[in-house]
Amino acid sequence: MIDAAVTRDHMALLLEAVERVAPLTPDQRSMLRGLRRSQPNTIRDTIAGMLPGHDVVLTGTLERRLLALHTGPQPGAWLLADLSGQPHNTRAWPAWATRELVIHNAGDWISPADLAPAALTRLTGPRILLAALYRPEYFPLPRFPLAISDLARAARSTLSGRVDLMDMQLSVTLDDIISAVRIRQPDILGVSATFGQHDLMIHLLDAVRDDVPLILAGGSLTVRNELLLLERYPQLLIARGAGEPTIRDVIAHWHGDLERDQIHGIGYVGAPRGGGVGITRRRTATLPNRQADDWFPELDLLQPTLEHQGVAQLETTRGCTSNCSFCPRGHKGTWAGGAPEHLTWMLDAFGEEFAHHPQVSRTLYLVDEEAIGRGDDAVPRALAVAAELAKADFKWETSCRVDQVVWPSQDRDWHIERAQMWRTLVRDGLRRCLFGVESGVTSILERFHKETTSEQNALAIRTLSALGVPTRFTYITFDHLMTVEELRATHAFQARTDLLLRPQPHMTAEEIIDGVRDEGFVAEHSTGGPFYTGISYMLVSMECLTGAAYTRMVQAAGLAGTARPSMGRIDARFADWRIGACSDWAQRWVDRHFALDYTFKSLEKILDGEARRQVRGARVVIKAAGFDVLTGLLDLIDKHTDPVHEQQLHQRLAALMEEQAGLLRHHMDATVPHVVAALPPQAADRLLHEHTRWAATTGWDLINAADPCGT
Repeated sequence: MIDAAVTRDHMALLLEAVERVAPLTPDQRSMLRGLRRSQPNTIRDTIAGMLPGHDVVLTGTLERRLLALHTGPQPGAWLLADLSGQPHNTRAWPAWATRELVIHNAGDWISPADLAPAALTRLTGPRILLAALYRPEYFPLPRFPLAISDLARAARSTLSGRVDLMDMQLSVTLDDIISAVRIRQPDILGVSATFGQHDLMIHLLDAVRDDVPLILAGGSLTVRNELLLLERYPQLLIARGAGEPTIRDVIAHWHGDLERDQIHGIGYVGAPRGGGVGITRRRTATLPNRQADDWFPELDLLQPTLEHQGVAQLETTRGCTSNCSFCPRGHKGTWAGGAPEHLTWMLDAFGEEFAHHPQVSRTLYLVDEEAIGRGDDAVPRALAVAAELAKADFKWETSCRVDQVVWPSQDRDWHIERAQMWRTLVRDGLRRCLFGVESGVTSILERFHKETTSEQNALAIRTLSALGVPTRFTYITFDHLMTVEELRATHAFQARTDLLLRPQPHMTAEEIIDGVRDEGFVAEHSTGGPFYTGISYMLVSMECLTGAAYTRMVQAAGLAGTARPSMGRIDARFADWRIGACSDWAQRWVDRHFALDYTFKSLEKILDGEARRQVRGARVVIKAAGFDVLTGLLDLIDKHTDPVHEQQLHQRLAALMEEQAGLLRHHMDATVPHVVAALPPQAADRLLHEHTRWAATTGWDLINAADPCGT
């Protein structure tokens, strides 16, 4: 990691280094000064254009770029500049560098150096293209692509090759990626794919499989479909865990340092064992999250993400502390937290990019699955992370488990400490935290292996609201094994008006911890609002994801159906055919309104003040409509008990959806103009576009755009 105390002006050092090789005109100096350190490829290409006849290499990570300039006329005569301003001998050089290059003044940040031909091969190869797939028709506003940005950083940390990134969120098409492969001829192609993108992955791999020597595929969907992909593409490498050690090993493999079976965390097709015939699938060990030393991204794509009204994302932890039955994401690994002090320089770099977009809320979405973690240092670490974010003038959102608020086996002092922590986090910029409640019915929670109860969830919701913590909750309304009684209990829990309490900033943490357990206190301070207004997405159905424990329960019950590789899941019947019919139509409701709701949610993340408040209000209109649909579904279930009437039930469900869609369209027509009036022009245009597209929709097609973790 960089020593912030010795950091100097990156671009000033760049100018000084270049002018050691050749003088620059005022216009050239101004041009270089106007570039951003987050854009190493642009910087490299610009310098190369200014220094004809000189080889130019720019490698290394964001906070510690290494500029190498050929000074000639001897082939091995180079100038090396560490653009962090730190001496060369403080860098953790890769093993090859100690053999292949000699730095004359290693105690300085800039020095002549002798490079052997092998060193130049290392610095300039391999050519790597990292591509992120996407469906803009379902998710209109982008998120900063951490997956490929993290890999870019890991690749550049090896000081080898050139990394280019392409993200379909940012006006890049699949054909653009295919053309880039054929024009740039990368040595390594990395592809990131998640749920709903299997067909995009197949299209891309079919087109380029013969054009790239080495293809690495990763992401949640890819791991689920490992066997399917390897059968179709025997040359493919599947990243099965954190991608950073894998991409570093892949680069080492390309240079001949490692055999394929020494690459960490991959699935691949190997030679047959024991002299047999055919091929066999093999896997290598993944590295635990706790052994990772760096989860930060390169920021090449942050600027275009912000230009496209996207959400800035970052990780401060990795992995999860729970083992929910519906979540097969073992490739995410066991929970581990990064050191808060390492955030300082990263947040400064984010700040540089945000400075060019003053109209965008300075908010980071920490995509941690569990932001707090376990262990004796959980609270001080969380507070230290918040303090770093506050110091950098960032607000932030994140996710964590309910047992970070209420844990029945812990004593009163533990709960008071947690309450004080949550208040401090809000003071230090926490704008919203997502909690995976998933259900208010204990029997369902047990089936989901949430290790929580209905009572625990209720206490947590009360505690958070009384403390003034802005929240949102994920909730799975339908699951394949549920009973009608459980569905009624789900409806009742979502309707409860004794969960959301008015913030009590004048009360001590002790008073709140005691008060939320007192029904008189609750009645006095309730907002009167139903709990469903705090649910992130209404009417969500369980996804039977490939490899999940819940899916195995469904299979054991004889309910499993066809595999759906695009979503990494299987279709399944419901134990109660009426709930299955309701789930089917509820999913059609979700899918019909998903893009509009996602637009509201994304805009909420990048706005402040009145604009954000108006957007939140519009989302509540959609939530209320969803609850009205759920109420109508239950009413129809009660009227249909004989399976011979299944077709009649579907007809009445369709009629219910049409009626409720008409009511929602009426409410949205009245709501959207007020929201648009409060928005900045670019956001207003985006919302108007999505609202027009939504209002013109008449069908009930399934799009399979659901996010199984609701984030």
